[in-house]
Amino acid sequence: MDADLIVTRPEGLYCAAGDFYIDPWRPVHRAVITHAHADHARRGHGHYLAAAPAEGVLRSRLGPITLQTLAYGEQIDHFGVRLSLHPAGHVLGSAQVRLEHAGRVWVASGDYFVSGAEPDGAEDNATCAAFEPVRCDCFITESTFGLPIYRWRAQREVFDDINAWWRSNAEAGRASLLLAYSFGKAQRVLNGVDAGIGPLLVHGAVEPLNQAYRAAGVALPPTQLVTDVTDKSVFQRALVIAPPGAQGTPWAQRLGVCSDAFASGWMQLRGARRRQSLDRGFVLSDHADWPGLQRAIRATGAERVIVTHGYEAVMVRWLTEQGLLAGSFSTEYGSDDDAAPEAVEPSA
Repeated sequence: MDADLIVTRPEGLYCAAGDFYIDPWRPVHRAVITHAHADHARRGHGHYLAAAPAEGVLRSRLGPITLQTLAYGEQIDHFGVRLSLHPAGHVLGSAQVRLEHAGRVWVASGDYFVSGAEPDGAEDNATCAAFEPVRCDCFITESTFGLPIYRWRAQREVFDDINAWWRSNAEAGRASLLLAYSFGKAQRVLNGVDAGIGPLLVHGAVEPLNQAYRAAGVALPPTQLVTDVTDKSVFQRALVIAPPGAQGTPWAQRLGVCSDAFASGWMQLRGARRRQSLDRGFVLSDHADWPGLQRAIRATGAERVIVTHGYEAVMVRWLTEQGLLAGSFSTEYGSDDDAAPEAVEPSA
């Protein structure tokens, strides 16, 4: 049997034929990066390769790096491995990595978003290129929300709920603090809410990413830093977007009377909102739900599937029941974006 095209090493997922790594978690000479979340894009690599739309956010998050970019679908040949990057629908610049060598095609998905909410298929994340199924022999898939309980509602319904919560708070004269991951989720919220309800204010960790999105041509309404607000009455009608770590800090206390909420796929779990002492929880994820994972895997036509971070055992069992050759890779992914809070257990 031929050697696998991608294997695991202490540094990360490794393609021996091309002598490069995909989203390595330790410093390496050559790294192909699927997207700019901190658990997939780390400092210290000698050379980075990523999709062109990711350049702004990668440089914003990693600082000075040696970066080569490819347009989606553009192919390069590296030591006989034909490599191309294809949209993953997760965040700005997110990509699946397609590798072709010796007649075999492997695809490493990184993180991706395909929702099962729409009757006729997935609804897209409007702030980045939509997921593109790529035919392959072996598909390496994430499984962040790989349990049948995770089935996303139509995102328009979720944004309607956020707008209603914000509008009610504004009418009562209290700030609306919405906790959302600074890269990806925050921009998706800004793109989806009704900016006519009131001012849009953001945490200092969010604004540099907003700028990178705008520079890439993504439509976002105007935002202002909370720390730049001098008239505190502005907070009373504002939607304030901040990373989860801002909850309960002196930064948040300057808002005065406020209602807080969290936008995350983990809000699907019973008890998650209560455990984090939140007023509201909005189920909004940039990862595929259970039907989305199934749809994406089927669309690849792969006969072999390797599951990475998430609920690997459940997904491997389901894949095996479908007659596919399935296994898993142990990785260090999952410490950013929709990583499960330690306090939230699947059985909750």
